[in-house]
Amino acid sequence: MKTITIAVIGGTGKSGKYLVQQLLKKGFSVTLLLRNPENFDTQNPLLKIIKGDARNFESVLLLLQDCDMVVSTLGQPKGEPTIFSTATSHIIKAMRHYKLSRYIVTTGLNVNTPTDAKSDTVQMATQWMYDHFPDTTYDKQKEYELLAQSDLNWTMIRLPLIRQTDESFSYHTSLVDCPGDFISATDLTNFVLQEMEQPRFIRQAPFLYSFDQ
Repeated sequence: MKTITIAVIGGTGKSGKYLVQQLLKKGFSVTLLLRNPENFDTQNPLLKIIKGDARNFESVLLLLQDCDMVVSTLGQPKGEPTIFSTATSHIIKAMRHYKLSRYIVTTGLNVNTPTDAKSDTVQMATQWMYDHFPDTTYDKQKEYELLAQSDLNWTMIRLPLIRQTDESFSYHTSLVDCPGDFISATDLTNFVLQEMEQPRFIRQAPFLYSFDQ
């Protein structure tokens, strides 16, 4: 049986490293885009490293070659221009080139969709992001608009605070609001794997969250 190959962008970040570890553990082949592969020490016969930048189309095109689906947990590099809409434009173009359709991406709870009914708390958190990080926040919204206008089978997972822990909690989804305080990186990884294998949120942007006990 053919091994499924996953292209991963942002695989060294807060949640991305958990995702890469679990994908390899479950027997997926992983092709990982890294700006500085010399700083990455994971070795696995199922792992392939592509040196490049998501803001460069040729890097993304090389990354997606021979892959079956794409997952991005890309974060904003500190002190650099916003990255999300540029990377997403390249991903959409490269996926069309290779006739790929399944794309899963994570983002913040500040992204708005037409069906939202955000609580006052989440609306205030969204506005806080616009007030304090306007460039990045507007760019993440642009990323959503690009996906909504595309023909991909995308899922954008909207997240509260990510806890970097191996601990798993009871987690929930909603298409309209995010009443939970956090999501663990382990539970996010499990949800991504679930969406890869049995997708429930095609062309949708669910919130994913847990509650403190």
